[in-house]
Amino acid sequence: MPMEAISSNQMFGGRNQQYSHYSETLTCNMRFAIFLPPQAEKSNKVPVLYWLSGLTCTDENFMHKAGAQRMAAKLGIAIVAPDTSPRGNSVPDDEAGAYDFGLGAGFYLNASQQPWKTHYQMYDYVVSELPALIEKNFPVSDKKAISGHSMGGHGALTIALKNTDKYTSVSAFSPIANPCNCPWGQKAFSLYLGDDKSSWEQYDASLLLQKTQYTLPILVDLGDADDFLENQLKPQSLVDAAKVSNTNLALRMQSGYDHSYFFIASFIEEHLMFHEQYLNT
Repeated sequence: MPMEAISSNQMFGGRNQQYSHYSETLTCNMRFAIFLPPQAEKSNKVPVLYWLSGLTCTDENFMHKAGAQRMAAKLGIAIVAPDTSPRGNSVPDDEAGAYDFGLGAGFYLNASQQPWKTHYQMYDYVVSELPALIEKNFPVSDKKAISGHSMGGHGALTIALKNTDKYTSVSAFSPIANPCNCPWGQKAFSLYLGDDKSSWEQYDASLLLQKTQYTLPILVDLGDADDFLENQLKPQSLVDAAKVSNTNLALRMQSGYDHSYFFIASFIEEHLMFHEQYLNT
């Protein structure tokens, strides 16, 4: 199905654009934002950073608030930000309208339970369908990295750890590091995946990291003033898992920072420079 252009704005010599398209994977219309750096205007294919946003967010949050485009333009990196969940009147939502499940809370997994499994296949969408669409329609190469925030940090880590051949590097801000053992993850997993907790483990970054030593470069930033730090994010579980598997994990605790986009904007350029080391080699 063709893409429909929604908006296009020049920014730092490149273009910030938004598109909608019909997703065969999610069986609904989806939206994504893309920033193409000025290098892409010269018929050069540029590498891509995929950004996965958190609970309640859309494709717009990162592009509007993070301030990543200046450094992306300098480094010659495209940024793609998909929506966080399937959308539309036919897509089921949490009956009570809760922010942590349903629309805006797809958790980047493939749901196996009804009524969710028809549309909530965000893992396959991010890993396969969206990159194929981007690489077919824009001047980008097949070199890609992945990053995200909170629920999106969870998605970035689990997707990268399960697909080390597809990504050059992975980073995360305030990721839900051990969703099998936190309220957000337990709610989402029980409804999307059912009661068999063995199926939950494939979407838990700490459990994935514990099992195998990964050579993929990993950078994680958290703020020590984050209200969700201990109850929901559980970064120590990620540290412990890296020790078990002897994986080189760079996890930084930033003093005074919280869970907001003020935090992301403060360190996003460092994350882009981290990824550039691997995208352009």
